[in-house]
Amino acid sequence: MTDRDPFAEGERAAREDIPAEANPYRDGSDEHALWAAGHEKVAGAIESRQSEGS
Repeated sequence: MTDRDPFAEGERAAREDIPAEANPYRDGSDEHALWAAGHEKVAGAIESRQSEGS
């Protein structure tokens, strides 16, 4: 049995350039919030690196 980790899934989605709007979890659920937090963590880091390079 594999436990899904919404936070890790959100991080992976951001690395794969999948938009935050693609969150697969029901809005308002704990999983939705965790996925969004993981996505924001990675997306924010990527955005920060890109702005430093310009």
